[in-house]
Amino acid sequence: VVDSAAWVERVVTAGVRTVQLRIKDAEQAEQREIVRQQVRQAIAAAAKIGAQLFINDHWQLAIEEGAYGVHLGQEDLHIADLTAIRQAGLRLGISTHAYWEVCRAWALQPSYIACGPIHPTQAKAMPWIPQGNDNLAYWCALLPTPVVGIAGMDVPRTKQAARAGAAGVAVISAITAAASPETAIAQLQEAVRRGR
Repeated sequence: VVDSAAWVERVVTAGVRTVQLRIKDAEQAEQREIVRQQVRQAIAAAAKIGAQLFINDHWQLAIEEGAYGVHLGQEDLHIADLTAIRQAGLRLGISTHAYWEVCRAWALQPSYIACGPIHPTQAKAMPWIPQGNDNLAYWCALLPTPVVGIAGMDVPRTKQAARAGAAGVAVISAITAAASPETAIAQLQEAVRRGR
């Protein structure tokens, strides 16, 4: 999960094949054009490599610019036009934090369901207690759609998440705060392979 087109290009060049562009707090008109440019550049970078790019929250821009998919949080499900997203052929990922949110997400038939927080995170304030790998394994066994583990992921936790059945993990600082993001990506990918 990265916050700029430059980061999208960097991670897909390093081997990431599913990436989320997450630009928060950009709702003003002048910011919207900046976000549009970032979305457009990120789509081009992902397409050049053949990576899957999900746009967080900005579902209208994702449709207009032809993104691969959209990722929505629970609060966004109230305002997003899910029919328009489907009609545009975009894939849908949904964040969940509790049993009822997973049920709500599954009813919408998304391409994947992100479950968390699995571990404590500093990426954003979470009113939810960490679920741990046992709950992650429960959702992976129960849901007939890919499950992504979110929050607090590092190399050892990524291996545990893959062992629990997660199709993938969402990471931010494990890559963006690493001394060498490219090395971190390789280590996280190896952790997924070992966990499986």
